[in-house]
Amino acid sequence: MPSSAEKGLQVLPSPPGRLITDCIGHTPLLRIRLFEDAAPDLRVLGKAEFMNPGGSVKDRPALRMVVEAQRSGQLGRGQMLLDSTSGNTGVAYAMLGAAFGFPVKLVVPDNVGDERRRLMLAYGAELVLSDPQEGSDGAILLCREIQVGDPDRYFTPDQYNNPLNWRSHYDTTAVEIWEQTEGEVTVFLAGLGTSGTFIGTSRRLKEFNPAITCVSLQPEDAFHGLEGLKHMASAIVPGIYDPAVADRSLAGPTGAAYDLAARLAREEGILTGHSSGLALWGVERLVEEGLRDGVVVLIFPDGGARYLSSGLYGAP
Repeated sequence: MPSSAEKGLQVLPSPPGRLITDCIGHTPLLRIRLFEDAAPDLRVLGKAEFMNPGGSVKDRPALRMVVEAQRSGQLGRGQMLLDSTSGNTGVAYAMLGAAFGFPVKLVVPDNVGDERRRLMLAYGAELVLSDPQEGSDGAILLCREIQVGDPDRYFTPDQYNNPLNWRSHYDTTAVEIWEQTEGEVTVFLAGLGTSGTFIGTSRRLKEFNPAITCVSLQPEDAFHGLEGLKHMASAIVPGIYDPAVADRSLAGPTGAAYDLAARLAREEGILTGHSSGLALWGVERLVEEGLRDGVVVLIFPDGGARYLSSGLYGAP
C-alpha cells in the first residue's frame, strides 16, 4: 500500500509545544547561602514554586481539584467554578479556567494585593470582594453564602477542606524533593495557609524516611502581615489540617519574615513573597538552636513580584 507521501499527501508532524498545564510542577531546588557563615556544613535548598506557570505553589492543588472535578462530572458544561482565596489559588483557578474553558468566580478580601487582583482579572475571572477586616475567613463565609444561594450554578472545590489539596503535594511535591535531594533531605519546612502543602508533603516524606523533621510555620499573632498564611488559633481551621503531622510548629514575626525575604532578594537575587520570608525565619531559628548539618528544604510558595505594592521591598 502506498504511503501518504507517495500519494502526494502532506504529512503534518504532531503539534509542537506543551499545554500550559503541562508546565505545572518539577520546580527546581535553589541553593540558599544566607546561613552558610553560621552553619557551613548545612545545605539549605528552596523549592522554587514561583516557577510554576501561574506563579505559585497553588497551581498544583488547583490543577488536581479541577481535573478530578471534570473527570467526575462535578464541574460540568456551563457550570462556574466558585471558591474563596487570598490570591494565589485564585490566580491558579483563573488560569485553568482560561485554559480549559470554564468561567471562574472568586471571593477575595478587599485588601488583597493589587498585583494578584490584576492577575485574576487578566485571566478573565469575576471577583467578589469580602470585608477586608475579616481576612480570608470572611471570604470563606461569603463564598458559602453565594454557593448556597445557587448550588446548581456553581462547583466549589473548597480548597480548605478538599483532600485533593494535600494529595497533590503527597503525589508530586514530596516525590520531587525526595528525588532532587537523592533521599538526603533531613528537615522540611513550610508555612500554613490551607495547610495542604505542608500536610501532603510531610506525610509522603515521612513515608520515605520517618527520621525527616517536618516543621510547620505560621504567624505569631492574628494581626499579621503575612498574606496567604493563617494564625490557626484565631482562624477558621481548614478541615485538611492535622497538627499531629508536624514534628515542630513554629510561630514567627512578620517583621523578621519581611527582612529575610528582602535579604534573599538583595544578596542572592531570589525574589520571593511574604511566606517565603517566614520559612527563612524558621531556618534561622533552627540554626540559632544549633542545627549545623544536614539538608534543609523549604517551600518558596510564590514570587515577590506580586507583593511590590505591599511594602515587602520598601515603599511602593
